[in-house]
Amino acid sequence: MIKVERVMHSSRSRDAIVAYMADFAHAEQWDPGTLTCRRTDADAPLGVGTEWLNVSSFRGRRTELRYELTRMSDDRLTFVGRNKTATSTDDLHFEPHSGGTRITYRAQVEFHGIARLATPLLKREFERLGDEVSEQLPATLQQALGPSAPGPQQP
Repeated sequence: MIKVERVMHSSRSRDAIVAYMADFAHAEQWDPGTLTCRRTDADAPLGVGTEWLNVSSFRGRRTELRYELTRMSDDRLTFVGRNKTATSTDDLHFEPHSGGTRITYRAQVEFHGIARLATPLLKREFERLGDEVSEQLPATLQQALGPSAPGPQQP
């Protein structure tokens, strides 16, 4: 099993970030490996049980995972993606911090069957992807959510 964790900060409010991140289709903007991500039940309300079909590129190969939103609260979102080869979990925790929001991103990938043998060889690649997410996600939030609200004025 491969585990990657990154901590980021955004000047945007927790509520605004959670509302944006709850739609996993936005992974197209903040996840460097995601090529496309589309809801499979676009007419249903967004919530636990919502699913997306995610097409990613990893080491030059395309792979599809069906993701499901398995946890949704004011401060946490968890998405679990599955295919025959792997189970991928993206867990995001949001907490108010320094006038904005601290985002803790945890990604976990468990390979199945013969693909499990590649786990030690892929750890470095997933660490690199984690670094890219930690750069891309705050910039995406800045762009997607617009300017942050001004703080209290100083005399």
